[in-house]
Amino acid sequence: MMDKAVDKFDGARGRMAGDFRAIIADSEDLLKAAAAVPNETFKAARTRFEEKVKSAKAALEETSQPLLEQTRQTVVATNEYVRANPWSAVGIAVAAGVLFGFIAAKR
Repeated sequence: MMDKAVDKFDGARGRMAGDFRAIIADSEDLLKAAAAVPNETFKAARTRFEEKVKSAKAALEETSQPLLEQTRQTVVATNEYVRANPWSAVGIAVAAGVLFGFIAAKR
């Protein structure tokens, strides 16, 4: 069950990172197309935009790996806890369900 959750998370993370990479690629294409425009103000704006795209690429690479590793560690720890303490996990789930039910009923 946890393996399926990890796989779903990996799939969603991969799609999100892919979308972000597509945005960066489209932005780079836009910058290349805009390079021929002779206006000085536009060139300054293009330079700033280019710097932002480069920093976004760097941020994507820097944040994706540690976040993925931390999430995997959390999933593994949760899986181990639930397997070692199944009744505690059931009790926590029931308590959360009751709390959610009370909150939902008051609305």
